Amino acid sequence: MPAPLRYAVALAAGLALAGPASASPRVMSLDSCADQYVVALSPREAIVGVSARADDPDSYMHAQAKGLPIRRATTETVLSLKPDVVVRYWGGDARIGEALDRRGIKVVRIEDATDFATVRANVRGVAAALGQQPRGEALIADMDARLARSKDAWGGRKALYLTPSGYTSGGGTLMDAMLRAAGLTNLVSGAAWEPIPLETLVRDTPAAFVLGFFKDVSTAMTRWGPGRHQALRKRLEGRTVASLPGSMIGCPAWFIGEGVETIAEAAR
Repeated sequence: MPAPLRYAVALAAGLALAGPASASPRVMSLDSCADQYVVALSPREAIVGVSARADDPDSYMHAQAKGLPIRRATTETVLSLKPDVVVRYWGGDARIGEALDRRGIKVVRIEDATDFATVRANVRGVAAALGQQPRGEALIADMDARLARSKDAWGGRKALYLTPSGYTSGGGTLMDAMLRAAGLTNLVSGAAWEPIPLETLVRDTPAAFVLGFFKDVSTAMTRWGPGRHQALRKRLEGRTVASLPGSMIGCPAWFIGEGVETIAEAAR
């Protein structure tokens, strides 16, 4: 079954068990990552606002977010809309959580994740706040099924994760957990995030790469990075195990399971 169809089936299973929209709290999300959770878990009628990036191409739930009201992530905007629940990852200023809490608005924070257990906790936390636990469990079940299918797919082969800006991801990161879940051994075990010089990549080219955000290489942040250099591009040919889009890995959420499965499927 194709990956998008499997996700639709999982979500439909959760929808069948979900409570009525009329009983759901009014909710607003403050940033792109929070958008994914709110759009996936809340009935559409209960969403009073999403961020300006909710329907961007690098948003995993961009198709489902189209048409939802876009709001600014300010304390004043939130108070004027009077949601029952606000979901945030990094959105809003540093004091917004405290300001909303004083006014009785529940704020649910999505935590940074270095493992799948934290992702499950994030999903369960938002789902519980929205009264949509069955939907949350369906998303977790979908992620766990993908992880189970992907286990040991690469049999321990070594690979390097690389972004267009030349950064890699070492131990203690969610990307490291994703590589290991697909049966790869991360070539970098040191610092969580560190740059690798272009000269090193060209001179001592690893045998296998997992790329991240290369499909978003036109963005301003990566325009002048080593990922656009022809010498590196030539060496990536035939060595790239998988190239994961930002929509799949830019947020610690259930769809990283699809990222793991994408890496694993390249081994078959």
